[in-house]
Amino acid sequence: MITLLGKAASRAGRCLWALEEAGIEYEHKPVDYAKGEAKTDSFRAINPNAKIPALTDGNVAMFESLAINLYIAQNYGKGSLWPDDAAGNSACQQWTLFAATELEPPSAARLVEFIFKTEENRSQEALDAAAEKTKAPLDALEATLRDRDYLTGDYFNVADLNVACVAEYLVRTKFALSSWPKVNDWITRCLARPAFAVMLDIKATEMAA
Repeated sequence: MITLLGKAASRAGRCLWALEEAGIEYEHKPVDYAKGEAKTDSFRAINPNAKIPALTDGNVAMFESLAINLYIAQNYGKGSLWPDDAAGNSACQQWTLFAATELEPPSAARLVEFIFKTEENRSQEALDAAAEKTKAPLDALEATLRDRDYLTGDYFNVADLNVACVAEYLVRTKFALSSWPKVNDWITRCLARPAFAVMLDIKATEMAA
């Protein structure tokens, strides 16, 4: 059975979303990075970076949230999360790297300002710089979604999930997407999925405990 390690209020939430989309049985261990629980020898044996999330599945042990989602999709979501054709497969890998290298750096910079700083202490300069760097990847998404509902065609798969879980940072920090209406519609559809709602419930339960 798959075991996912990491609290939902972290990048592990992305993997919980993918697991719920795949509809498979899994175990979730909410390892808390802030409490040093990722620095134990047993955890470092899975992820030598001592960061969350991490995943085990039989003799497979891996880390990096977006890579974990590709693994889940390839092994447990064929025909749904993972397309059946080579073109679809390559597109999922392409958009995953896009999420990690193009969209996440400015989106995460914005999230840091909102989560770790009070409204009075937020750096407008940092927010403006992040907003400027976000425009190009949003333009690329807008162009792709001009004639389709999802990134690789007419159905949701791991390409959408891996980009949407990063784009969600923009939604969470109230970034105005009005200049990118297709992106706005797409992210609204993605975040309305039942599996995403399940992940939010898990996150809320953990935070209330």
